[in-house]
Amino acid sequence: MTVIDRVNGMNKVGVAYMLWLGGLFGVSGLHRLYNGEKVTGVLWLGTFGLFGFGQLLDLILIPKMVEVHNARLAEKYNPLLENNPVALKIEQVKSTKFVGVKSPKLFDSTLTQQQATITLLKAAETNGGNLSVTQGVMATGLSFQQVEALLNEMLKSGYVEISNHPETGIVLYEFKEL
Repeated sequence: MTVIDRVNGMNKVGVAYMLWLGGLFGVSGLHRLYNGEKVTGVLWLGTFGLFGFGQLLDLILIPKMVEVHNARLAEKYNPLLENNPVALKIEQVKSTKFVGVKSPKLFDSTLTQQQATITLLKAAETNGGNLSVTQGVMATGLSFQQVEALLNEMLKSGYVEISNHPETGIVLYEFKEL
């Protein structure tokens, strides 16, 4: 997942299909305009989706159209986000301290990576050896990105396995030793 994935600028396939439905009401091509296809979007508007044939073909093409549009956005904006000092980078998470982040005890101190890891382990232990990113955020007071990066480091090291909750589908990090 790139930095741009966390930005609200990504197009969704479901929205494109909803706009495609406009063709049933005589307004074809909105889904193409939504995905940055200006020339063909206007052509679809003027020809009722190439007399309906293009509109029907787009039922199959929409997922790829959205993917291509999002890739273009990522290519265009990722360098800007990566060079932005405010954007969270993995290097910030791997540093020895999370500067300016309050610990769960709510007093003015910084939380080291080791303290955050221990807090995550304790939270997992109280949850039967399983921990979601949200539960980790609540336990540590860190950001979602920081908790996810810590859990992924543990995953790479082999201390944690990843699965989904059988009912909700939430991503769970399983600590087999707890």
